[in-house]
Amino acid sequence: MQKIKEKIIEFILRATALITILTTIGIIWVLLSESLVFFKEVSIIDFLTDTQWTPLFANKHFGILPLISGTILTTIIAISVSLPIGLTIAIYLSEYAPKKLKKFIKPLLEILAAVPTVVYGFFALMVVTPFLQKLIPEMAGFNSLSAGIVMGIMIIPFISSLSEDALSAVPKSLREASYGMGATKLQTSFKVMIPAASSGIIVSVILAFSRAIGETMIVAIAAGQQPRLTLNPLVPVETITAYIVQVSLGDVQHDSLEYRTIFAAGITLFVFTFILNNISFWIRKKFREEYD
Repeated sequence: MQKIKEKIIEFILRATALITILTTIGIIWVLLSESLVFFKEVSIIDFLTDTQWTPLFANKHFGILPLISGTILTTIIAISVSLPIGLTIAIYLSEYAPKKLKKFIKPLLEILAAVPTVVYGFFALMVVTPFLQKLIPEMAGFNSLSAGIVMGIMIIPFISSLSEDALSAVPKSLREASYGMGATKLQTSFKVMIPAASSGIIVSVILAFSRAIGETMIVAIAAGQQPRLTLNPLVPVETITAYIVQVSLGDVQHDSLEYRTIFAAGITLFVFTFILNNISFWIRKKFREEYD
């Protein structure tokens, strides 16, 4: 009877793993099959080098660079906000906060991750943008700066929670050895604990980065829908995900060239995140080898 139960559990686990693999293969197949049809009509060189993205206009251009620049710009702003704040919170919770306060603050922070992103989008549009316009009058009503800042606030729990878990997993012997050599708590935190937990911290940044790249509603509401190749955070931009939402609303005819642009944009986003994840995996592996 026990062997039968183990076989059933083993089968369930294998089936679950297989479902995950098949789902990933299915996503890749859909993106590739539709993208190949698109690239039969549009040169992939023009797609990767043209600086204009106007597939829904009369004068059509299919250069993905404006969407990539908008995506990267908002993501960099988000990481610039979330990384220092999230890491500081993680250090405080791990090294300074009393246990009772830690049990209260950590779940409270994780509530931020549960707030619907559309709420964050309206917060960026109605609160953050008007506030920033008082400080920067030339800022447009839709811009990447307010969208990136609010995105950064949204992904703080990803960095703070996972980084705190990584810091807490560092053996106490390292901390005690540092104190024994006369190091202060601040020195121990930044010169011992963070290097020892670097692989876990990197994982948290990777997750936050991926979350920011794939964010849709905040950028769709607050960043605008004007694809332009720019690094200016004060003007409207459009990200890859925001464009996919724009076309998917139903105004574009299915099976048309304009409709297939969402699959070309989707495969670009997939390749982009795949390359970044592999680079980050290599960095994480290197850090582990250095500190093991």
